[in-house]
Amino acid sequence: MRYRSPPQLDMLLNGTFRLPRRPSLPMRIAGVAIIVAVLSVTVAIAALALWLVAALIPIAVVAGVIAWAAIRFQLWRSRRTYSGPRDVFRPDR
Repeated sequence: MRYRSPPQLDMLLNGTFRLPRRPSLPMRIAGVAIIVAVLSVTVAIAALALWLVAALIPIAVVAGVIAWAAIRFQLWRSRRTYSGPRDVFRPDR
């Protein structure tokens, strides 16, 4: 078992506790600087994510056009190879 010293209580003679000291001015400035740095990194990461999503939109559109063209080509080829129903999705016509 490790020995730990008991916590020190800074009590005044009248029974009240002494308030903790405020951090010095350089420490307060450093705290604000850390908060500003964390917020700026968060904004930068969000901007990078939005830029990446915006860059992928044209790629998704081109992929959709290619998929549509492939389906149309397959339908055209199926109509040409046999004289079955003219519309694959509506066989009753």
